[in-house]
This record gives sequence, structure tokens and C-alpha cells, in this order.
Amino acid sequence: MSNCSEKPTIIFDMDGTLLDLAYDDFIWNDLLPIRYAKLHGCSLEQSQATLYAFYQEHNHTLNWYSSRFWTSKVEVDVLAMQIEHKDKVAFRPKCLELLNYLKANGYPMWLATNADCAGLKFKLEHIGIADYFDVIVSSEQIGHAKEFQGFWQGLNALHPFDADKVYFIDDTEKVLNGAKNYGLKNLFSIQQPSSAKPPRETCNYPMLDQLTDLIPYLERTEVEQKYA
Repeated sequence: MSNCSEKPTIIFDMDGTLLDLAYDDFIWNDLLPIRYAKLHGCSLEQSQATLYAFYQEHNHTLNWYSSRFWTSKVEVDVLAMQIEHKDKVAFRPKCLELLNYLKANGYPMWLATNADCAGLKFKLEHIGIADYFDVIVSSEQIGHAKEFQGFWQGLNALHPFDADKVYFIDDTEKVLNGAKNYGLKNLFSIQQPSSAKPPRETCNYPMLDQLTDLIPYLERTEVEQKYA
């Protein structure tokens, strides 16, 4: 999809950016160890240690984000477990306010997530924000996680974009590094991806607290372009 708008394209991550990462922390760090321990007849401590080793082995790979992979690996239906607790899925502060502002002001909006297609579908159906986005892409569709150049190359092949005119917001620094290496210039991180954890103190990218903190950056760019 070509961007014919004069407005820059805003590309959002989903979990930890638009949505509170506390939900995912609960699923993977609290609930899954309990389910795994019960299923495999081990202590909670043993379960936590086993899962931590699995997580470290597959971190930042497509497997890390795949509900099918983890269901096979741990013998717990992790997608069903996520849906079971969908009431815990929540927006980050000022998420809808920012999306409504961008829509009202004609900004193209894309959603680019490492969540697999099944997890993405369930969350979008539950929270009802799909209509805000012109493009919605899972790294599973591209065949590469967002941390790697293959993702950005694949995304640009499917939906051409001008890297100089994109604003990309993601809570994971390694993902932002991958976007920077591809050539994206306007990169933002999230100060507090999870409401269950304290805000970050430092980051190599500008951090947004409330998502509407992005608006002054966009307005400044518009003024600079107007008087360039």
C-alpha cells in the first residue's frame, strides 16, 4: 500500500505500546508457570526455571512470539489461556485519544506487531481498534521478527513506505535498533510498557509516557515543513 498522504505514516507496535504489557507479563510469567507445574507435576520453582530457560533460548525469534510453538513446547494451550483471561487486556494511557487525534488529522496508521496471527486476531477482536489502521501486519506473515532487517524489507515490499517519513513507536529497544538500521529516523520508545512495573529511567530513544506525548513531535514537524 503506497502512502500518498503528505502526512507521515505512524507505525505502532501493539503489546507494550498500545496495550498494557502487564497482561502479557501475567500470562507468561505468572499463569503459565502455574499451569506448567500442575501439568508436569513439578514445583512452581522448577516450572519457573524451566520456562525461563526456554524463554532465553528463543528470545527475539519467531518462535518466541508463536502460540503454536509454545503450545507444542510446554503442552499447555497458550492461546486458549490468553483468551480465557482476555478481560485483563487493557489500553495504555491515552491510547484511544492518540488514535482518534491521528485519524481526525489524516495520519495514515499502521500496526506492525511481533504477535502471531492468532494472538493478533484475538486481541483486535476483543479491543476493537482494527478500523483505525490502514495496514495491519504480524511478523509471522513476513517471516522475520521486527528485530531483523528481513522484517522491514518484507514490510516495504508488501506495503511501500518512505523511511524518512515514518514515525515508529515500539517498547523494545532491539526492535527500534532494527528499524534504525533499516533507515527509519523518527523512532520512539515507551517509558512504562507495563503498569505492573516501574517506568524506565533511561533509553537510547525518546520515551513516551502517555501516548499523546507523540502529538507535540508531530506538530513540530508540521511547523518545520510549513516554513522550510
